[in-house]
Amino acid sequence: MTDWSAEQYLKFEDERTRPSRDLLAQITCEDPRKVVDIGCGPGNSTELLVKRWPNASVVGIDTSAEMLRQARARLPGQTFIEANVAHWVPPETCDVLFANAIFQWVPGHLKQLQRLLAQLRAGAVLAVQIPDSLDEPAHVLMREVAHEGPWREQLSEKARVRDAVPPPAVYYDALSPICSQFQIWHTVYYHVLDSTAGVVEWVKGTGLRPFLDLLEAPEAKQFLAEYAARVAAAYPPQADGKVIFRFPRVFIVAVK
Repeated sequence: MTDWSAEQYLKFEDERTRPSRDLLAQITCEDPRKVVDIGCGPGNSTELLVKRWPNASVVGIDTSAEMLRQARARLPGQTFIEANVAHWVPPETCDVLFANAIFQWVPGHLKQLQRLLAQLRAGAVLAVQIPDSLDEPAHVLMREVAHEGPWREQLSEKARVRDAVPPPAVYYDALSPICSQFQIWHTVYYHVLDSTAGVVEWVKGTGLRPFLDLLEAPEAKQFLAEYAARVAAAYPPQADGKVIFRFPRVFIVAVK
């Protein structure tokens, strides 16, 4: 199983935290007792929840031991639990389930969202942000390199494949019948990075990990070199030499 690098992930902390801020801004629950941060990562999203609701019991859960170590160091007074959301049941007292950029990694995530929402008490909130980036050049190119290089048999068989993100109407039909209020929106972020090396560094913390973790160091270096060359061609520099990195995301706020 892939274990994520907190250090690599946090190289773009502000950009990665911005969707959490945007999602949190749309939650109207003012005085929750219990808040759970699903896929809390290194605790950057959990920190926002603690600041928003200082009187609530805020718990972070994640499958990555490395991410949890970073989260505990960042927020030593909070509770963090190693758990897989696919098998996790929310506590009966939960008022807010917050999930930023985790469900793209959960197989059959739509059914998991239905299950979690159904298990919440009336009035509780499920708030979710899901990257919708599989068709962006940065992701298309990593799959191309995986399928065309000398490692293609190894990677095509074993590399983790994410489920496609369905259209908003699919989420609506699946979740609106089991909630009293439902919001969904799609946002495209345009991150300004110093160069195409920034694009490679960004995805090294997330999308590239399932590929690189299956390769020995020399092969991983070769994979990255080929990938970086293709990324450089796909993301031409702006007039000042910087690169615009397009990143679409889906947001959902459902009140049970």
